[in-house]
Amino acid sequence: MRTSTSDAAKLRALIDAEARRAGFDAIAVTAPDAIPLAPARLAEFVADGFHGSMNWIAETIARRSEPSTLWPDVRSIVVLAMNYGPDHDPRDLQARHERGAISVYAQNRDYHEVMKGRLKEIAGKIVARAGGDVKVFVDTAPVMEKPLAEAAGLGWQGKHTNLVSREHGSWLFLGTIFTTAELEPDKPEIDHCGSCRACLDACPTDAFPAPYRLDARRCISYLTIENKGPIPHEFREKIGNRIYGCDDCLAACPWNKFARAASETKLAARDDLREPPLVELLRLDDAAFRAFFSGSPIKRIGRDRFVRNVLIAAGNSGEQSLAGTVRSLLGDASPLVRGAAIWALARLVPETEYAERAADGLRSESDGAVREEWRLARPTRTHA
Repeated sequence: MRTSTSDAAKLRALIDAEARRAGFDAIAVTAPDAIPLAPARLAEFVADGFHGSMNWIAETIARRSEPSTLWPDVRSIVVLAMNYGPDHDPRDLQARHERGAISVYAQNRDYHEVMKGRLKEIAGKIVARAGGDVKVFVDTAPVMEKPLAEAAGLGWQGKHTNLVSREHGSWLFLGTIFTTAELEPDKPEIDHCGSCRACLDACPTDAFPAPYRLDARRCISYLTIENKGPIPHEFREKIGNRIYGCDDCLAACPWNKFARAASETKLAARDDLREPPLVELLRLDDAAFRAFFSGSPIKRIGRDRFVRNVLIAAGNSGEQSLAGTVRSLLGDASPLVRGAAIWALARLVPETEYAERAADGLRSESDGAVREEWRLARPTRTHA
């Protein structure tokens, strides 16, 4: 859909005004063909197996690589960003072993829900003013938001592969509006990382084989969210008390010094997720889990995966007061939970008790993976 220069300028002014009114902190425009290097980088990521079990990335690689393949009618892409920066350093909680560390973004209401309705409102105003058609995406479709945001000038993809902004640091939610209207693209941002490698050095599991490259299989966010099976033994101690995601590489970015804390009301922040006690989270059954995490992105991984994460944190805590609750989960209906409970128990109780329970467990357990946990776990007291 051709748009005159005058009409395009008026439409852009409308988009900017409506986006600010809707609570977005940064807005920019790019063209569908503005990310020519992204396809090869994505193909390399998949070829190296760095996507792990996220098979949908490989399955949608063609549509991810080229926006016009996803929607041939697109003429312009509006990229919008919402700041979710914390008012504290999230890494400070790692010293409180009896508490669970939840990634900052997940301490708010699900950002998909927060942003999508607002993007639809803006998209509706675009159609009302300019006609044509629009499509709205918030991290739920094969759209490469970060390269598009860089091309639009909102920031650049840092060495941790996330978007970095000179105004908002590493704390931005991204959404896009694809439109048939022709808008003037903004200038792309350049890389301002320089020789800094703070984000790379901050990673507890060495998930960056090189700057600008992430092996998701080693990333704590992947291990605690996307990974459906047991957490590999080599990463369990390194996870510490991180029970959903990890903010270390983001929090280490020096550009955060220019960021301001996000409004808690805008994102519906939940204080009860800022530093929740592990003991309370271990007691969640499926119904309680669903109720407690209603409206939260955490709900999507399900109770069993979440309690698995909490058990790893409990095992790392050295808090012997958690042993009783951990023992109760040895008989959980989920093999995933039982296996993690074995590992946690081995680190919280005396060796004699563990040996007795292991003997009983090997006699009664029918699941092969759980039996292997009994064989592999070794009593190790932490933080004594």
